[in-house]
Amino acid sequence: MTRTNLSRCSELTAVLAVLALVFAAAAPAAAVSVQETDVPEGGEVDSQVTATVTLTQLYDTYETWQLAGRTGLQDVTWTVTLLNQAGNQVRQESYDGQNFSGATVDIGEGTAEVRVRVTGTVPAVEAYSYDPQQSFTLLALDQTREGGTSNELANQSATHYTSDSREAREAMESARTAIDAAGNPDAAEESFASAVDAYEAGNFDNAITLAERAETEANQSESSQQRTQLILYGVAGLVVLGVLAGGVVLFLRSRGDGYDKLG
Repeated sequence: MTRTNLSRCSELTAVLAVLALVFAAAAPAAAVSVQETDVPEGGEVDSQVTATVTLTQLYDTYETWQLAGRTGLQDVTWTVTLLNQAGNQVRQESYDGQNFSGATVDIGEGTAEVRVRVTGTVPAVEAYSYDPQQSFTLLALDQTREGGTSNELANQSATHYTSDSREAREAMESARTAIDAAGNPDAAEESFASAVDAYEAGNFDNAITLAERAETEANQSESSQQRTQLILYGVAGLVVLGVLAGGVVLFLRSRGDGYDKLG
């Protein structure tokens, strides 16, 4: 190999090495693992709920960091429990309020797992929405470092409702199923759209009435379609029978004509 070729190979190797370093630096660090131990999907307004998540793989990025949390629950208590590899408790801290910060996770303490539990009261609904259903932040956790570095670890939402809004929603979901099964008839769709408007305005009695109307219209449309299909099947059957009968008559006549000629 000539000196020129050697020089070009050296330059290429150097460029590839630099690119490798750049890509390595740009690659995202592995995140802390978050497991949902017990997280409810929703809750009734003013009821008390509890959510628990477990954090593992704590030191993929930092050997010491702080945990912060926030929630939309009210009258909140946080419990942060740090455990070692054997599952024994290293330390436990409690916080009050919708936000907390400063729970230190340190490899030097032998912490291998962090369990976060939040308990509070489901907040009132500020604005109702049918699709998607109204929700609030149940649990959000951040990994923070001195100097302002922050990584979101978890952000779990939950739906909230009152007994009246839940009843209206159940009626609307029943209507939606019937409408889809009936092939989305226009009249039923219009009634359902009005039910959605009433629901989102907080007029749940009207939403139920309109949803029931939509379901009735859907069922009537489906019954009408079934009757029409039965009529068409009946007509088709009569046509087939007519064709068969005509064929039999022609066959018999042909046999008769043949017999007379032989006679």
